[in-house]
Amino acid sequence: MSTAQSPRPDDTPRTSGPADLKGESPWARTLLVALVVGALFWAVTALLAPDSGTLRQFVSAVLCAGAAVTVQYVLGLAPQDRARLDDTRPDDARLDHARLEEHTRSVEEHTRRVESALAEHTTAVRDGLNRYDDELKTGLTRHTEDVKQLVETHVAQTDHHTAESAGARLDPVRIDRLPDLAKGFADVLLPSPSILHTFVHLEMSRVVGHMADLTNLSAECPGENHDWMLTLTRAAEHSILATSTSVDREFWSSEPAGRYLDAQQAAIDEQGVTVRRLFLLESARELDDRLLRLCEEQELRRIDVRAAVLPELPPHLQRGTTNDFILYDEEVSFEIEQDLRDVNVRTRLTARQEYVRDRLKRFRELWDAGMGLRELEVRVDDEEDGNWMVDRA
Repeated sequence: MSTAQSPRPDDTPRTSGPADLKGESPWARTLLVALVVGALFWAVTALLAPDSGTLRQFVSAVLCAGAAVTVQYVLGLAPQDRARLDDTRPDDARLDHARLEEHTRSVEEHTRRVESALAEHTTAVRDGLNRYDDELKTGLTRHTEDVKQLVETHVAQTDHHTAESAGARLDPVRIDRLPDLAKGFADVLLPSPSILHTFVHLEMSRVVGHMADLTNLSAECPGENHDWMLTLTRAAEHSILATSTSVDREFWSSEPAGRYLDAQQAAIDEQGVTVRRLFLLESARELDDRLLRLCEEQELRRIDVRAAVLPELPPHLQRGTTNDFILYDEEVSFEIEQDLRDVNVRTRLTARQEYVRDRLKRFRELWDAGMGLRELEVRVDDEEDGNWMVDRA
């Protein structure tokens, strides 16, 4: 008798349909599905088109079954394809991971190269700027030294020629400060555009040219220089004596005239400067309300104003210059010259004592012969009423 136990129902190996089918016959499930689909298609065709013929129905069923196999293969439902996918997925994952690591290393290498290039470029730019600053500072220092030497040379040459006649010279201490002032102004513009450096150079050359001319106590420039007039007004400490002819009558309604009057009022209020202005008229016809309003406006600014009609002056006062001139502190004469068309063509600055004395004498004589504001008001009223007959012919 055998002692081996008979197998129990629970001990019988179980089969899991799809898994065992896939292991025993890989294509069994695929072919079974195709066969079922083909049979169904044949049945449907027979029902819908019984007259189509058996052979045609069979061929259609076979084609449909083949299509079912193809669709399963394309969709990856075939067992072999799944097995191949299962076998290749780890390789694809490893390949993707390797590619990702390689890309990461490439990006890091590129980043390091870019950072290195930027660092080198930044260093090169910084070195270039430092060299540019050093060269510019060296050039400015050399230029200021040249300017200082040029001014000192002109001062030394002029001292010898003007010591006996004029007895006046420019203060060397102030001259020494001018190059430092120019250098300080140029340093402020350091890293500005190159056109500003060129502008500074040209302006310094122009100013140095005027300074060189002033060593001879005289300088001039073309046209009407309002900057000189304003600067001298701010520099005045005692008095400003000015004449105004009909040539510059339009000047008083311009923008520079407003700044000029403001500067004179500031000199009066802050420095206690005495300001006098004498209007010289070519004809009594110029005695009108316009002139009166101009005088009253300046009178409100505490500027002493008078007017004189040239044809009514004594003969000895009618002779002499009638150009506009301004005397600052009775030491410097600022003059504007006109051409035959009464156009301002030149501005001259003179500090020669004899010339300034003649101008001062001329101004005082004309001032004493002029009319004050109250007398001017009466005269304007008489002119309007036709009671004053001088210069009416």
